Amino acid sequence: MLSPRRHPVLCALLVCALAVLAARPGDPSVGDGVTGGADGSGTGTGTRVARLYRDAAVATQQYERGRHEAEAQRAEARRLEGLLEDQRREIAVLHKDLGRIARAQYRDGGGLPIAARLVLAGSPEELMRGQHALSQAELAVNNAIAKSRRAQARLAADEARAEAAWRALEERNAELAAMKASIERKLQEARTRLQGEADVSAASGSCRGAVRLDQPETSYTTAWVAPVETYTLSASFGSGGARWAHRHTGQDFAVPIGTPVRAVGAGKVVKVSCGGAFGMEVVLEHRGGYYTQYAHLASIAVDQGERVGTGQWIGQSGTTGNSTGPHLHFEVRVTRELGSGLDPVPWLAARGVRIG
Repeated sequence: MLSPRRHPVLCALLVCALAVLAARPGDPSVGDGVTGGADGSGTGTGTRVARLYRDAAVATQQYERGRHEAEAQRAEARRLEGLLEDQRREIAVLHKDLGRIARAQYRDGGGLPIAARLVLAGSPEELMRGQHALSQAELAVNNAIAKSRRAQARLAADEARAEAAWRALEERNAELAAMKASIERKLQEARTRLQGEADVSAASGSCRGAVRLDQPETSYTTAWVAPVETYTLSASFGSGGARWAHRHTGQDFAVPIGTPVRAVGAGKVVKVSCGGAFGMEVVLEHRGGYYTQYAHLASIAVDQGERVGTGQWIGQSGTTGNSTGPHLHFEVRVTRELGSGLDPVPWLAARGVRIG
């Protein structure tokens, strides 16, 4: 199993919730067991899952940013504490120096009256020079101590501010973590409901009307994209397994239920089906005589005969049909039907889309 590809960075602090749009009745002329779906059942769950995915991504980004900021503030507090310790050590050294100077002054007669020192000095000039040197030394030490104490006071204030900022960030992170957990809990509940509704459709072989997901505001500069943004590759093309009659006919992308599934390129919807081994599926026809299939879906966001653009959301991943767990089964074919498959990974690579 290969490592997952990450989402692109989302815009900070913007919660871009997707609007819940009413389901559009399907085309009654569509075959493959597709029914109209005028009741609109199931569509609210699909759009709710899509919205919660977006909310969860934004909450996760906010939480991670806040966590990094808290770590930076904590590191700054530790740095300032280190500077304070340095300042304390310097002050202690200065105090020792001042004591040494005082003792030397006493030994050298610094405690004598000025008249006595004048008598003992070799000359008035010698006395003045000694007195001046002593005064200068005392002044230098006192100035250094005063400067160090001022710096210590500033550092202490900075440290207090850093600690306060860190605690505030920790409190905010706790709130973000709780919000994130709440969104993820709601998302899991919505996923379960969405899959349950999809299972009913797959069992009956009848698709509800297209779930009209509000498309993200993206502008692709390439003609082809991966079918899902974030994934882990699972079963590959041509691999064996008890779930398949012969060899695996596509590439599986392990993703949670409700993950938006994208059209890898511009094309036309030539098949929408909700029964059989593939469960809920969509098949697109692309230029050059190629077809792509998206299977085991939990919802379908397009109608048969519709034209789609590169990256357009055409459904949501699930685990309908002959599936052991949530994933997208993706195929590339030279016909719309099973049995003409190509390995999707090199096919996409030839079109500038690296899968891995």
